[in-house]
Amino acid sequence: MNLFSELRALVVSCLEAMAAEGVLPAGLDLAAVAVEPPRDPAHGDMATNAAMVLAKPAGLAPRVIAEGLAARLSADPRVALAEVAGPGFLNLRLHPPVWQGLVGRVLAAGGSYGRSDLGGGRRVNVEFVSANPTGPMHVGHVRGAVFGDALASLLAFAGHAVTREYYINDGGAQVDVLARSAYERYREANGLSPEIREGLYPGDYLIPVGEALKEKYGASLIDRPESAWLADVREFATARMMQMIREDLAALGVRMDIYSSEKSFYGTGRIEAALERLRTLDLVYQGTLEPPKGKLPDDWEEREQTLFRSTTFGDDQDRPVQKSDGSWTYFAPDIAYHYDKVQRGFDLLIDVWGADHGGYVKRMKAAVSALSQGRVPLEIKLIQLVKLWKNGEPFKMSKRAGTFVTLRDVVEQAGADVTRFVMLTRKNDAALDFDFDKVLEQSKDNPVFYVQYAHARIRSVLRKAAEAAIPADDAALARADLAQLAHEAEIGLARKIAEWPRLIEIAARGQEPHRIAFYLYELASDFHSLWNRGNDDTSLRFIQEGRVATSQAKIALARATGVVISNGLAILGVTPAEEMR
Repeated sequence: MNLFSELRALVVSCLEAMAAEGVLPAGLDLAAVAVEPPRDPAHGDMATNAAMVLAKPAGLAPRVIAEGLAARLSADPRVALAEVAGPGFLNLRLHPPVWQGLVGRVLAAGGSYGRSDLGGGRRVNVEFVSANPTGPMHVGHVRGAVFGDALASLLAFAGHAVTREYYINDGGAQVDVLARSAYERYREANGLSPEIREGLYPGDYLIPVGEALKEKYGASLIDRPESAWLADVREFATARMMQMIREDLAALGVRMDIYSSEKSFYGTGRIEAALERLRTLDLVYQGTLEPPKGKLPDDWEEREQTLFRSTTFGDDQDRPVQKSDGSWTYFAPDIAYHYDKVQRGFDLLIDVWGADHGGYVKRMKAAVSALSQGRVPLEIKLIQLVKLWKNGEPFKMSKRAGTFVTLRDVVEQAGADVTRFVMLTRKNDAALDFDFDKVLEQSKDNPVFYVQYAHARIRSVLRKAAEAAIPADDAALARADLAQLAHEAEIGLARKIAEWPRLIEIAARGQEPHRIAFYLYELASDFHSLWNRGNDDTSLRFIQEGRVATSQAKIALARATGVVISNGLAILGVTPAEEMR
């Protein structure tokens, strides 16, 4: 149910009729014809660009098309006025029953209002967080986790079949460093002084791991050579870190469908198979790279090595996948992992990475394009930094983590709901300031409070209706005489509610869940404005003493607003507030 889509269908129908009558040429491409809210609400309820985009291919002045289209649109019972403006813009005003009737339709749809078949069931893999299993997650992971989870929910709401996935980076040298760091905490648990030398992980979070190792092994690993304990301690410590990461994600309200392991690609032939696939396409070869200008990257060697022709796909240079000593670069298992996702039958892959991985984008997109022969797009969303503030100063680092503020630090300070909403108040590729004082204050300047306050006010209206013995369940409200919603402020709120399905499709197409947060703030603002006007004009109050039918109509409008807020917060992963404390 999308009023804008319904009116666009009307516009298209009128244009097709004009073509059938010979007013317009036959066969015009109408794909660019849009119906959307006007930039200035004073101009009308909706506007269409039809005359402007069709003028050139039709060989007619825009105003000629607009005037002919306006005459036909005016004949529709929903359209009160179709007005040509400027060189050929066409503004529409709809009759009040359209907006009044929308309220009942929203109540009937409930949690499905705004859902779309845009995705057509396309299978989408959203891989996000994928933090190294070497410690607790930090504030940068918070934003990536919230963004990835909300994006997955948004795409599912818009008709995609979504899988949330976490890639465990447990195959590289960092897990050996983890094992050595945990071993020092194991020595500490056995009464020895830990040697936390440079390069090891110093955080206190490994103390319980050391104690658990002692419980399992006693003192049997003390003074044994590294080769005797490294593999066992690595597996043990990695499992404990992943348990911590899962608990951290759960505290934030994030649950993955799949955890994939990098380690599973080593020694199984899966890396070799992916590279062989590229070799058959003449995209892997033996060669020597020219030394790059400036600082040499870690994966550059002057000697001959195995290279992927990523320049074929627009990358700056070909990229190593295997070093001259036979060991894999970081890129090789990543190629195999993405090949695995392609083979699992996904129609679209989305990776959510930290902004510091921006230089890795071209080569990964090139590999996926090659492996899928261009069938499966890879979208990579970069997450910019979060700066934490408290009491006007940068938030202190976590002693437990050793070097950074953890996810748990943020959630314990602000709460999961506040954290999630605020992390989505900026586009993912824009830096974000997270000020603990501001995100917890109760004011209009705090968007999460403002939206939650609107929902809590709506719930209070329903409680007051129950106290006044006014039937206010959705079935009763759907039968209300909605024609009594006649005030411009009430119609204006209904107009904003009507934008929700359109907003979903725009946000899903752009893969931009932050648009949901922006919209909810605007909707809440319109609701609060109507509420506040009721302080001066009693006819606008939601509960009208002694007037049950009128009250039901106004409560229906409030309830419809609550449906949209609830649906939007669900996409963001935020629990709607029943009341404000």
